[in-house]
Amino acid sequence: MQQQVVKKDRRMFTSSDDNAIMKQVVGTHSPDGREVHLEPILNVIEETLQQAVPASIDGVINGTHSGPIDALTGEEKPIFASFEDVDGIPDGLASVIHKIACEFSCKCSGGSDAHASALAILHMLSNYTWEAKVVISLGAFAVNFGEFWLVAQLFATNPLAKSVALLKQLPNIIEHYKSLKPRFDAINTLIKAMLDVTKCIIAFKNLPYQYLQDDTPPKSTALTHIPTAVYWSIKSMVACASQLTSLLGMNYEYITATSEAWELSSLAHKVHNIHEHLKGLLLLCMQNIEEKQHDEYYLMLVRIFDVSHLDNLKILKALFCAKDDIHPLLDGSSKARVNVDVLRRKTVLLLISDLDISHEEILVLTQIYKNSRIQPDLNYEVVWVPVVDNLTAWNDLSQHKLEQLQSMMTWHMLHHPSLLEPAVVKYIKQVWHFEKKPILVPLDPQGKVTSANALHMVWIWGNVAYPFTSMKEDALWKEESWTLEFLVDNIDRYILRWIAEDKYICLYGGDDLEWIRKFTKIATKLARDTGIPLEMVYVGKSGTKERIRKISTTISEEKLSHTWPDPTSVWYFWTRLESMLHSKIHQGKSVENDPIMKEVMTMMSFDGGEKGWALICKGSSDMARANADLAYSSLAEYGSWEGDAQENGFVPALNAYLAQKHTPHHCTRLILPGVSGEIPDVVVCSECGRTMEKFFMFRCCTD
Repeated sequence: MQQQVVKKDRRMFTSSDDNAIMKQVVGTHSPDGREVHLEPILNVIEETLQQAVPASIDGVINGTHSGPIDALTGEEKPIFASFEDVDGIPDGLASVIHKIACEFSCKCSGGSDAHASALAILHMLSNYTWEAKVVISLGAFAVNFGEFWLVAQLFATNPLAKSVALLKQLPNIIEHYKSLKPRFDAINTLIKAMLDVTKCIIAFKNLPYQYLQDDTPPKSTALTHIPTAVYWSIKSMVACASQLTSLLGMNYEYITATSEAWELSSLAHKVHNIHEHLKGLLLLCMQNIEEKQHDEYYLMLVRIFDVSHLDNLKILKALFCAKDDIHPLLDGSSKARVNVDVLRRKTVLLLISDLDISHEEILVLTQIYKNSRIQPDLNYEVVWVPVVDNLTAWNDLSQHKLEQLQSMMTWHMLHHPSLLEPAVVKYIKQVWHFEKKPILVPLDPQGKVTSANALHMVWIWGNVAYPFTSMKEDALWKEESWTLEFLVDNIDRYILRWIAEDKYICLYGGDDLEWIRKFTKIATKLARDTGIPLEMVYVGKSGTKERIRKISTTISEEKLSHTWPDPTSVWYFWTRLESMLHSKIHQGKSVENDPIMKEVMTMMSFDGGEKGWALICKGSSDMARANADLAYSSLAEYGSWEGDAQENGFVPALNAYLAQKHTPHHCTRLILPGVSGEIPDVVVCSECGRTMEKFFMFRCCTD
């Protein structure tokens, strides 16, 4: 993009301008180092030009005009303006402005050489910078333009103004204003273009030098074109002044000529194009500066996270207070704006997501957070950090979605995604590896990151994982074994009761309703025939919420088995399994050296199948599991292993029969949810131990 703008500028400024003229222009430049504070002067100039144009010419004629209009927007402006930052025009500058104003009014009459007049003004301003030249010249023009319209606006009500207006024959101009309107419109359009160019030139002067030096493109390219922009702006001022002067004392036939309006329009087009090209270069400069500032801020974040602190405030302010917002957070309970000081010396869990965070995630986290509030030894707070990549596309729908999510949350949250510096977003993505799926980054009371992503810990163990450090995660895994209590956690209190009652329990899943009907029928019949106290629970399938909801409804209506009517329970079951997998991968475990990971991989490979699966157990840890076909056929062929079941127990006998039926030719499909940096390069089959073939799958909606 930068090369395109530079090439367009080169064509713009060299092909259409006479190089000999520009040599003359540059030859007038002999700055002596004097500095003029230009912004306050430019503010007065802009206000003068905008206040000059009356809202209604009829109001000027009858003395009832309500006020001026903004020459830039066409809207009515307030009559009075404040110039608190202007303490008078600097010494000596008023005299210069007066001399140039005389140049405009005395030597710029109709038919004069605009180029010669522009050069004369540039010679008068030879000791000033290019920015000062154009601002001082525009100030002198504003004096003439303002005086012209001041007399015109007051002549109907002020005797002195009326006398001056008569001497200048202004009433004749006002009377024929409608005929002259194209010319006045052309003047106003050209004034706007000159003002835009002047502001753009000042903007280049104010670019921070430490980030972009004068000899660094695209700033260096723009600086070579500024003399041309100044010349054409001053030449346009000469043309406008000449038009105003030519109106005084001229007859009606002359002043209604349209050739002058065409000349002004041509100049306006020229100056407008100059402004557009300079604006493009300015935008590139601003982008370069912003990138360097963001890089600087990013490196600051890297340094600040690498050192120790007395508390976490410095870290939190660096993350959330870069835009000088003293209340960047919302309190979840009161929804009042609060400062990061409320998090001082607490363990802070940064819940980082986009606006697509699921309601299930919020609901389960809400319950866990609610439970923590009644445990005084749990001194942590959660802060939701919404990350939005393209804030330029933010609209009412985005705002509504944000507010809806905020209304569901009971913890602290960032008031708005725009409060995050781009460097902070970059840090979150590059260092904490946030992509699409939510992550939970814990900071200890001193602001130190204690885990790359504690969300897996929270899903698996809830508040037991406090203070959510990697050391705590390792300690918790050392205490765990693969049991039914661990698999279902507190999702279903009936299962825990059935375990205590020494019942047989069957968990099954999948979304093939015909297989579900066949399997539950054969399992129910077998349990009845053998006198086994069997309870069956349908646990659905990951991802397919709406389809699973419909299947659960059918299972309940047909009384096939127990179900989890709350879709959040199904989501939580599979999310915990995914979390176990990612936690184990993060620890560097594999199915060869970790029995829990082997079981988790088996369950998830069952879930990736096309039909379903079943797990049958008695008590807590005596389990048998198989995919849809094996599970059904093994129960249907119970007669083949009935003797073993009576001698050694139902579940051990079922496991033995499944091992016999297992063939070396099978297909196991494992779908791993994508979390950056945690998908292993090699995965072995949990059934046979062979290396699995890798495929990529992109999934949007699974319902």
